[in-house]
Amino acid sequence: MVRVLIPTGALGLAYDRAALARGVANRPDIIAVDGGSTDSGPSYLGRGVSKYSRATTKAEWRDLMLARAEAGVPLVIGTAGTCGADSAVDWLFEITRELAEELGQKVKVARLYSGQSPDTIAAAMRAGRVTPLSGAPLADEDLVRSCTNIVALAGVEQIRAALDTGADIVIAGRTTDTAIIAALPIARNCDAGGAWHGAKVGECGALATTNPASGVIQIDFDERGFTLEPLGATARATPYTVSAHMLYENTDPYILHEPGGHLDVAASRYIALDDRRVRVEGSVWVPGRYTVKLEGARVAGYQVVSLTLLRDRRYVANARAWAEDIARRCREVAVDRTGLAEAEFTIEMRLVGQDATLGPLETGRTVPVEVGVLAIVTAPTEAQAVEIGKILNPYLLHHALTEDEPMPTFAFPFSPAEMARGAGYEFCLHHVMALDDPMAAFRLQVSEVGHG
Repeated sequence: MVRVLIPTGALGLAYDRAALARGVANRPDIIAVDGGSTDSGPSYLGRGVSKYSRATTKAEWRDLMLARAEAGVPLVIGTAGTCGADSAVDWLFEITRELAEELGQKVKVARLYSGQSPDTIAAAMRAGRVTPLSGAPLADEDLVRSCTNIVALAGVEQIRAALDTGADIVIAGRTTDTAIIAALPIARNCDAGGAWHGAKVGECGALATTNPASGVIQIDFDERGFTLEPLGATARATPYTVSAHMLYENTDPYILHEPGGHLDVAASRYIALDDRRVRVEGSVWVPGRYTVKLEGARVAGYQVVSLTLLRDRRYVANARAWAEDIARRCREVAVDRTGLAEAEFTIEMRLVGQDATLGPLETGRTVPVEVGVLAIVTAPTEAQAVEIGKILNPYLLHHALTEDEPMPTFAFPFSPAEMARGAGYEFCLHHVMALDDPMAAFRLQVSEVGHG
């Protein structure tokens, strides 16, 4: 049996310290925590930085390093620093070095790097080893070379290689969410289907329980399946909460693709052992060609935003027509005065309080008390974006619905009204790359830090 302690769905989201202490007292074999996601968009991968604050990350990582020392087991984090880029791995390694000194710990740290060079991916494309996934954008060598960061998602094999170094702490770059949980159970000959399935259910900590915010769970893996137990005082696992997690961030409720094959849970059985624990058996791992998913991000342009507040009832009621008229007029002016073709830049007008999230798909059509008009300009350079933002300025402050009415005045909450966001990024790789050797696209570096 292998017991995996999972403190939270992601480092930086907080967790129940009392539940973590209960988990450590239960003598786990490993502590595994996810460090990131693509949920917050491409900017973090594009820039190679974490979305979570350094102070919060350090505080939570400190507790996990103390828990690891008390339990005497490895601590593994996947997708370090939100995006898993090499720079994010180094960022968390530096935090680890600081904490080891502060806590008086001497630890062996394995860094697993997932970053890919454009030359490597371009060569793999020429060799026919890169295949687009459903909905992937068209990609060629020029697109690959425009990426600021490319990562490959590590699986069980790479995490196992890092653990085999005897590391106390493994800081992994981009990994699949499941790999850090499934690696040790599979290495110790637990049922592979159960290992992958339990890892999928446990990837987000207590999300598969009745109290998702409690964070901490433990999963016991064996030769037939797994048992999940939440450790928060009020959290319970039920067959419903556990089975439903296969629908989370997954297009198929029965199939989950991972490096080297796929998980099939069509025949899985979910049994409530009591009012807190659930036992799962019958999950099947189907081996296949070894591929790793690629994620790449590149600069899509430079952005300037401006926010205007409308409260006049007539303008609020006609906010969409007002905003579209401004956008049309400013596009014409920008083309005339900046030398840019209309296809080279965009002006978006999002109505906060009306339909900023869904746009034309919005079905709730009530007239609010006020509307915030968020203008977003994207252009090839920051200077061009700022210039178009300034062209927008007088319209956003004084543009009338009709030509035969007094000039209105609206509110800018900030001065200057134009705020440069810098580079805006886009995901541009949604592909898989075939590997003959699972470690061929990854690198390991082992160091000792701290003192003790």
